[in-house]
Amino acid sequence: MSVFISIPRVVAERIKREAEREGVSVKEYVVELLTQNLNPVDRAKEYIKVSLELLAQAKEELAKGNIRQSSEKTWGAVALAIKAYAYWRDKRRLESYHDLWKYKNKVASELGEWVGEVFREAGALHVCLYEGWCTKEDVEKAIPEVEKLVNKIAESLN
Repeated sequence: MSVFISIPRVVAERIKREAEREGVSVKEYVVELLTQNLNPVDRAKEYIKVSLELLAQAKEELAKGNIRQSSEKTWGAVALAIKAYAYWRDKRRLESYHDLWKYKNKVASELGEWVGEVFREAGALHVCLYEGWCTKEDVEKAIPEVEKLVNKIAESLN
């Protein structure tokens, strides 16, 4: 479920610029801002909640035929799940795509090599937002695997 909030255009543009500067989506940037004063475990739990919501949105977008948005939300769910694991496991903020790609190896070593495969598949879907080359079938196959990863990390947090 999405909620729309009306804010002044200048504020929205600033949020978008800062998210781009950080190399994250606007949603990830806002979550980061809202959770910055939480302890790492609570922060991880908030990240996993947003990850689960993004996954639900990915399914909704796919049902509507919006493959690009579905693929991006699928990627976002994976990225936030890996970030949640880093906060939970190591009290660490992953600050870049480089950090995210490196840290997924740690998650894979602890949860199983399948994590790396799911991460790479979702990473390919991220490119789809810009290039538009992935198919509905690509996203349909990726979502259950991403859901498995997000749920496994959610279980770890509890």
